[in-house]
Amino acid sequence: MPTLDIRIDGMTCQHCIRAVFTALAGVEGVERADVQLGRASLEHDGRATLEGVRAAVAVAGYRVIDGQDAKRRLPTL
Repeated sequence: MPTLDIRIDGMTCQHCIRAVFTALAGVEGVERADVQLGRASLEHDGRATLEGVRAAVAVAGYRVIDGQDAKRRLPTL
C-alpha cells in the first residue's frame, strides 16, 4: 500500500492533531493516518495525492511544508 509522509507547519497542540486528522480522514483514498505534531504519515489506496492532502490540511488551517510518496516499507531486521 502506498504511503505519503508530510511535514506540517503551524501545529502546536492536541487540538491541532485532531483537526489535521479529521481533515485527512476526508481525503479520498486515505486508509489510515498517523498524525503527530508537525507531521503525518498516510497509507492510501493510490487515489490520494499530495495536492489533495495539501488542500485538506489548508482547510484545517495549517500548511503542508513538503511531502514524499513512498511504497510501504517492510521492517528491516
